[in-house]
Order: sequence, then C-alpha cells, then structure tokens
Amino acid sequence: MAEPMEEVSHEGGEAAPISAESPTSSSSDSESEEEARENLRLQALETELANNPTNYDAHVQYIKLLRKASNIEKLREAREAMSALFPLSPVMWQEWAKDETSLSSGDDAFPVIEKIYERGVFDYLSVSLWCDYLNYVQEHDPLVRGCSPAGITKARNLFERALTAGGLHVSEGSKIWEAYRDFEQAIFHTIGDTEIEAKKKQVERIRSIFHRQLSLPHNDLEATLLAYKSWEVEQGNVLDVNSANLDGISSHVASAYQKALGMYNARVQLEEQVSKQDLPDSERLKLFMGYLDFEKTDGDPSRIQILYERAITEFPISTDLWLDYTRYLDKTLKVANVVREAYSRAGRNCPWIGELWCRYLLSLERGHASENEISTVFEKALQCSFSSFEEYLDLYLTRVDGIRRRLSLGKEVEGLNLEVIRNTFQNASDYLSPHLKNTDGLLRLYNYWARLDMNLGNDLAAARGVWERLLKISGSMLEAWQGYITMEIETGHTSEARSIYKRCYSKRFPGTGSEDICHSWLRFEREYGMMEDFDHALQKVTPRLEELRLFRIQEESKGAAAPTDQRDNDTKKKAHGKRNTDFNFTEQPPAKRQKAAAQKPNKIHGKDKPQAPSSGEPNKMEDVNAKPESMSEVQVENSVRAKTKVYTDQCTAFVSNLSLQANSDHLRDFFGDNGGVVAIRILKDKFTGKSRGLAYVDFLDEAHLAAALAKNKKMLLGKHVSIARSNPKQKKKEAALGTDRNSIVEGSEASEINKESGTSQAPLDGRKYEIENVRLKGKNTFAVPRNVKPLGWTQNKPKKDTADPPDETPKSNDEFRKMFLKTQNS
Repeated sequence: MAEPMEEVSHEGGEAAPISAESPTSSSSDSESEEEARENLRLQALETELANNPTNYDAHVQYIKLLRKASNIEKLREAREAMSALFPLSPVMWQEWAKDETSLSSGDDAFPVIEKIYERGVFDYLSVSLWCDYLNYVQEHDPLVRGCSPAGITKARNLFERALTAGGLHVSEGSKIWEAYRDFEQAIFHTIGDTEIEAKKKQVERIRSIFHRQLSLPHNDLEATLLAYKSWEVEQGNVLDVNSANLDGISSHVASAYQKALGMYNARVQLEEQVSKQDLPDSERLKLFMGYLDFEKTDGDPSRIQILYERAITEFPISTDLWLDYTRYLDKTLKVANVVREAYSRAGRNCPWIGELWCRYLLSLERGHASENEISTVFEKALQCSFSSFEEYLDLYLTRVDGIRRRLSLGKEVEGLNLEVIRNTFQNASDYLSPHLKNTDGLLRLYNYWARLDMNLGNDLAAARGVWERLLKISGSMLEAWQGYITMEIETGHTSEARSIYKRCYSKRFPGTGSEDICHSWLRFEREYGMMEDFDHALQKVTPRLEELRLFRIQEESKGAAAPTDQRDNDTKKKAHGKRNTDFNFTEQPPAKRQKAAAQKPNKIHGKDKPQAPSSGEPNKMEDVNAKPESMSEVQVENSVRAKTKVYTDQCTAFVSNLSLQANSDHLRDFFGDNGGVVAIRILKDKFTGKSRGLAYVDFLDEAHLAAALAKNKKMLLGKHVSIARSNPKQKKKEAALGTDRNSIVEGSEASEINKESGTSQAPLDGRKYEIENVRLKGKNTFAVPRNVKPLGWTQNKPKKDTADPPDETPKSNDEFRKMFLKTQNS
C-alpha cells in the first residue's frame, strides 16, 4: 500500500482545512496555467479510476488534488469511493474530519463527523486520531459540553475505549491518559463546594486514573509520577514534588510503579529500534517481529495485541504479518468480536490472500454468526483476485464445510439446506473445471460432493450423476474412475462397479495407470465376483496387458536409442577429428575407400580405426575375429539399441491426407474400436516442426492391421484419410539396386549374419555392413562415368538371324589357351 498522503500545506506549513468560502476552479474565468494543468491531471485521474478502480495511488492523488481545488462534492464522493475499497490511513481520516468540521457548523453536523472518526479508529491504531476524536466530542457534543450525566457517561466510555485501543502504547499511550485526567479534573471543578461526597468520589476517580497509569510502562513514566505527587499535594497530602522518590506514596502504588519502570527499561531499546524511520521497511518489520517475540515470552495478550496493531499500522499490506496476527488471535485471545474485526480489516488490506478469507469464515462460524453474514463474506471473497485456483477451491470447500456442520447438528437454520450445498458445488465446478482439469483438487471437490449427496441426501442417483459429470471432464484420470468404483463397492453395488471396470479397462491412463486398472479389475473379481465373472475379466484383461507390455517395451527402447545415437555421433566426431599416430593413415576419397573395403571384405568396419572410449562404458572392445563362446553384454546392449533404430513396418499402416491438427490421440481414438495399436509416428517438417499430414501406425498383428485398412477413406477431423499398408523405402532401394535381401543387414537382422558359417556377430551400431557372400545382380552401372562402358555391358541391338548360334558353353583353361594360341598364329 502506498505511503499516506501528504498534507496540503498553508504558508505556515499546517494542513489547510477546506473553507466554505473558497472559490471553485470550475467557476473562475481567470484560471492560471497551474490550475489548468491540475484540471488536466484531475481528468486523467478520473479516467484512470474509471478504468481501474483498484488503483490505490490514483485514489490518493485524486483526493489530494480535489482537496487543493476545494471541490467539496467530488471530494466527498472520492473519499467514500476509496473507503469502500481500501482502509484509509490515519492522516487521511484526520484530514477528512477536519475538512467536514470546517465546512459544517451546528449540532446537526456532529453525527456525521462523529461517524467519520468512528470509521477512522476502526481501520488502524492511531493515538493521534483517538486524541482528535476525544477533543472533538468534548467540544462539539452538546451533552458532553454541558456536563450532563449522560454526556459525562458517554465521554468516559469513549475514553475507556481509547485506553483499550492505545493505552498500552509505550511511546504514545500517555497522551490518552493525560487527556482522560484533564477531562475528570474539569468535571471536578464543576462540582460545588457543598457537594462534599461528589467531590470525594471525583477525587478518587482521578487518583485511580493516576494509579492505573503509573502501573504501565510508558516513556513519560517519571513525569507522570511528578504530576501525581503535585496533584496529591493539592489534595492536602505532604509529598516531595521535586524528586522522583516514592516517599509518602502507598506501598502498592510504589510497587506497581517499580515494576512498570523495570518493564519500560526492558523495552526502551526495542522501542528505539522500531521507531527509526530511516531504516528500510523490511528491516523495520523484522524489528517489529523481534519485539513481538519478546512480548510473547512475557505472555500478556493485551500488550501483544497492541504491538500487533502498531505493526499493522506501519505495514498494512504485509501478508505474513496479518496471517501471524490472526493466527495468534484464533489461538490465544479467542474473543469473537475482536477476532471478527481483525479478519474484516485483514480482508480489506490484503484481499488477494485466500487463506485469510477461509479463516475469516471459520471465525464467523466459531462466533455463531448468522447465515446472512457468513454468506455475505463468502460472496465478497469470491470477488477478490487470488494468486491460484487452489485458493478458490479451498474457499468453496470451507464454505461447504460450514454448511455441512450446521446441517449435521439437526438444527433448523433459515436459508440452509442440501440444495445450498449442491449450488455451491455446482458454482465451484463451473468456475474451476476449466482450470483444474485432471487434478487432485477437482477430484477432491467431486468426491466430497458425491459423498454429501449420499450421506446427507441419501440420493444414490445424484451421487452417480456427480461422478459421471467428473468423468466427462477428467475421464483420462485414473483416480476419478477408482473413486467412482469405490463408492459403488462401499454401497454394495458390485454389479455397477463391474460395469465401470468394463468401461475403463481399455482406456489409456498416464504412467502405469492402464495396467493398474486391469489388475484392479482382476482383484475386484477375486474378492467380489463369481468364477464366470473372473474368467470374463481375465479374457478381457489378458490381451490388453499384452498390448500394454509391447507398447512399454517399444517406448523404453525409443528412450534408450536417443542417448545411443548421441554417443555414436560423438564417437564418430572424436574418431574423425583425432589423428592416429600408431598407423600410417592417409585420407582417401570416398571412391577409393569403397574400393579398399571391397578388396578386404573380411574386415569389419571400424576395426582398424582407434575408437575413443565412451565415458560410462569401461569394457574395451574385444577382437572381433575371435569367435566368442557367447554374445558379450556390450554386443547384446548394442544389438538392442540397433533394433530401435529401424522400423520394419511388418504390420504398419501408412496414413495420408491427415488433418494438420491431428495428433497421436486422435489416431488412437480413430483406430480404437479395432484395438491393437502399438505405436504411432506422425511425420513432421524438420524446419517448422509441424505435421506433414502423414503418419505410420504400427499394429500388433495382421488381423488388427486388416481391420485398420478397412477404414480407408473414413472421415477424421473433417478429412477423408487414405490408409494403405506401409511399403518401406528400403525395399524400393533394394529393388532398384537389384540387391539380395541377405546382402544388407539392418536392425534386428544383425544377429543372424552368416548362419551357414555358424557365426553370430552382433553389429556395433545400427549402420549397414558388408558381408563376404555379397552378390550383385544385374549390370554393374554404379558410379560409372557415362562415356565408359561398364563391365558386362552390351548394346541393345536387334539380333540378326544366324545359322550358327554362338557357343555359350563354358571353356576350360586348356581350351581357352588353345584358342589364344590359335589366334596368335593366325
């Protein structure tokens, strides 16, 4: 909250009350340039407050300018508007009261100004405001001014209220005590000399005020003692008025004074610390909290409350301070009216703290407040802006708790019934469901709602309706289904619980929820069902669990493949960038490297290159030429990783013409009635990351794939999707190159290399490797310049009819040698 408004000053520096004869700026034809600027500022502030009425600083500045311009009506409206939203500072209340006093004269204006003071002393503790209030009543109240019995009684009650509020204020409380003594002495002088009994009674009243003041720690304690001794001398007692000794004073007064003096000496340093205005607010607040801890060790609730009030006046928007103060009042003081007023002020100073409003409702319930008052506070709290939706949830639940408790007592409370609870729950659901979807908070709200419908209303249908509404909002939340099932089991409706299991066992839940609901169904049938029920559940659950198992394996494999790819890339970078000093290595063009590799087919790729060890893999690579007895752990791990890098597409559907908004959940739901979906891969643009409208969907077996292919040209998100069996790109490449399937090993086939020779060597990564028995089919036209005829090339010309076809019988070496010699001789 902003600092209190500075006072508008006269030439002498004091606050200038508004005069009734002051001319208004709107009626002046000779406005100065300064007045014109102030009018523009007023208009700007009016616009700001119209758009943002909760702007505290704008309210303060607006009131300040209106007070300077002497615009009486607007000033009153502005003050009322601000007071309706915020508590005003003590200085602002003093200015308001002084302005109204200067503008009004006569007894008719007294009730209005008196109400202003009452509102002011309610907001914050201010000794100076209390003193102004007391002085105003003594001067302007006709009953008090005339010293009538009713007026004297009214004034005394007001003084006692002031002492209760600020009489224990160590640094300023003596001002109220002195004003009280002065008032009683003025009453004493009005008593005639013949009224001896009345004078004696009044003397004892004044003496009592002195004794009460001397028993409290104040900074003017010694001056108060001297004033007391002087007064006693006036009453005919012999005392030394020039010293602070206690000679001649009654023992109980002297003892109380000594105790108060010791208490003051123990607090004087703390008072000096909290009175420093040059320290940062955070430091001063810490000093106040330390002072409070000291007072709590003494254990006087009245002194602790006064110190809390002093801290609140200094730091009115400290949420921690308000929470600590109200917690102390709830725990220790437990005075209903005091606690209720404190919470009311806390709600006006810190309306954004939901915990304060919840505790406010609880304090009203403890104080047996009316339903009208509680509902008013609840509706007011709903208009505040909390920092989280969970705070609104706690507020709704606190309200329901209170209604439930009062209805459970069996007492007739006007305006309270089960329908009020249902309306409160419905309002909470309407407001919170969009923000707390699939959260424990919303589940708690609906669970409580259904339970109250069962326990208070005995309405099973209504309770089921509550759970059904929750499933429409948070149907993907496992706990929602479990709560519904638990209610049916607790009420003995096992058939309905079984129906719920049948509805949800095939749904997809986060984490292991899908498996958990299947196992839960089986446990339910073992405990509550017959053999037929258990067999039916087992028949339904078994393929679902197998489907989930395969899905988990694939997901785990994908997760393990990502770090493997990164390590492979890092290894290649290290191997490529690090020069090997142990071997004569010459960088060659790719074509020559391919030729060298072809000449040494038995060499496994990467054997001759020094491989940088990867952190986290302490095992070194063994000699790959040696025949191992069994596959090593490193080979097994790499084999598993290699499997995850290639999609075989054996039972995969290729989906095209997808909507760009379609995601995995849409496709899973689209094929949901068929079931058997193992994985979904949506192709995305590598630059934008957006969907390309294409996807691969892997199925469990051929039967599920066939059912999915039957959905070709069906509508999904407004588009006819095309579904065909996937034709992997690798097959197209193999067909184009004329390559035998056994010539290139990839992924899961890596462990079956050269079965005929009995070896079983797992690849070191997911790349392709060359095998000894590679056979190239067709014409060798790979990487050959256009003007060079490849080996085995013949021109496609029409064949001539010849009588003797060429001899295509293979020749032996001797026959070939004879043919060669014959050619040489000819």
